[in-house]
Amino acid sequence: MKKTMLMLAALITLAPVFSQTALPVYRAASGDWKLQDLRLYQNDPRAPLAKVNFRVPQEGPMLYEFNVRYEGGGEDGHGGFGLHLFVKNDQIYHRASWGSGNSYLLWLNYDENPQDPQIPAGLSAQVYHSLNTFDMELVESVDLNYLAAGVTVDDLADPVPFVIWMDGSTGEIRVYDPTDSAGQNYLSYFIQKTDLPQKGDWISLRTNGVKLSFGL
Repeated sequence: MKKTMLMLAALITLAPVFSQTALPVYRAASGDWKLQDLRLYQNDPRAPLAKVNFRVPQEGPMLYEFNVRYEGGGEDGHGGFGLHLFVKNDQIYHRASWGSGNSYLLWLNYDENPQDPQIPAGLSAQVYHSLNTFDMELVESVDLNYLAAGVTVDDLADPVPFVIWMDGSTGEIRVYDPTDSAGQNYLSYFIQKTDLPQKGDWISLRTNGVKLSFGL
């Protein structure tokens, strides 16, 4: 139990961050989402495909920031969350779904017993290319267990800030390390050139098997 909570603390501490100066228009698609005291809560720890869609135009270089806080539900050794970027207006789906149109999903995952051999046990990050509502392909998987050293259960108590920079013209996406105050360290991924340029009208925020809250 203690090990699980420590790893979930690591998951929250190392996650990415996305930004707006005000909460954009949003629509809950699946899960139990509630807005309270300027924080958006996903309260169903059993929801595997919880999703809320934000109306956020995306074109060229953009910077997104938000913070996330663990609220419970990770005692089974599995949980994660992520963002679908570049979701098109005519492809948005306001119900539970595996994919989210033609988009890219940035995913932070903690799973003690992953079923996919491409996903490392423990803490990891993935990039998925969503093809439609039903199909996604894994295009990148990164082991992050080496980053978990020094993380304590106390790290679960406070919201952790996240930063994502992306450029729809070049296809570069950067996820910054929230523990680096100088902003020098980040993970980067380049969308394949045949998919460029990328534009979008929506961002889909997703959780899987965990209760989290999000704020600006």
